[in-house]
Amino acid sequence: MLPILTLRPREERRIKEGHLWVFTTDLSAIPQMEPGSLIRLSTSDGASLGTGFYNPLSKIAIRLLGGEIDVVDEDFFVERITRAARLRALLLPNAEAYRVVFGEADLLSGLIVDLYGSTLVIQTLSAGMDSRKDLIVSALRRVFPAATGIIEKNLSQMRTKEGLELTEGVIWGEVPSTVQFRENDILLEVDITAGQKTGYFLDQKLNRKIVADLSAGRTVLDCFCNVGGFALNAAKGGATESVGIDSSAPAIESAQHHATINNLNACSFVKANVFDYLREQVAEGRKWDMVILDPPSFAKHRGALRGALAGYAELNRTALKLLDSGGILVTASCTQIVPEHDLLDIIYRESARVRRRLRLIHRGSQAPDHPVLLAMPETQYLKFLVFEVM
Repeated sequence: MLPILTLRPREERRIKEGHLWVFTTDLSAIPQMEPGSLIRLSTSDGASLGTGFYNPLSKIAIRLLGGEIDVVDEDFFVERITRAARLRALLLPNAEAYRVVFGEADLLSGLIVDLYGSTLVIQTLSAGMDSRKDLIVSALRRVFPAATGIIEKNLSQMRTKEGLELTEGVIWGEVPSTVQFRENDILLEVDITAGQKTGYFLDQKLNRKIVADLSAGRTVLDCFCNVGGFALNAAKGGATESVGIDSSAPAIESAQHHATINNLNACSFVKANVFDYLREQVAEGRKWDMVILDPPSFAKHRGALRGALAGYAELNRTALKLLDSGGILVTASCTQIVPEHDLLDIIYRESARVRRRLRLIHRGSQAPDHPVLLAMPETQYLKFLVFEVM
């Protein structure tokens, strides 16, 4: 029989509505158990709310698994991962790289799995998942029999909040120094051992196609370009000039390599601080037909929110100064605690300050291999907005 942990009175509404996280402050007691232990959660009057992994070291004390589960074994992971993989096959049937498992949205809280060709990359971000890593690897080999290697990229600071060490390395099979795949008919070669996150930002794949469709005949400036992303798609879409800016020298080197192997001669890349580069462009009187802003997350917690909002304001204000009538502003935010309406408010205020009249011509979010669990706003993080200067 599984240990039973009990919620404090009147704390069950959010959980009954489908949220999968139970915080230490929600529980009537915090018993000492091995981090990652499987437990059953109940209301204060004894009604069961399902099964989850418990970690007394984390503020997220329980990560529910979405149901009454007696055993979490290899077959459990095979069933859940198979279900997740089938959804991706339906939504992105021709994708060569995609997110297989997106944590809570696939009822596997604390687990991320990405596929690049025949290589799988995993992140175990909770004690419950990390202690079952061997089961997950075995399950992945069953679900993806053509896989040739699995690597863990467990460098997220989320692990430290779970009492876990940061670690990375090949955990099964062979993993090449670079993985090769196509996205939007662009050949990419990504070093997943050195790249950010799991190697590439897969969540923007459909949004990059939007940029390609809007780029013909335009000059395009891609800020925070990473390994090429939007700049490559703009060039593929017919941009007359496509310039990517990033502060990372390895990212710029990789981006230039991608432009070369795809024969995208309109592409060039510059290593620079984006904020400084945009200010310099304004001072020089330079104009662009399209400016793309896709910065990293500016705030991981509420205490950093004020600075994040100021950062978005400055970025969008300066970018708008580079655009004249008919210009396109593409602006994105992956900061989960900044909702879309706040980003829209910022852009509205900053456009008024620099006297640019904008109309919203497209809004998007993360690609469908990053689905959103409706009861968990934490799974919806990416905002993608496209404006035309009128």
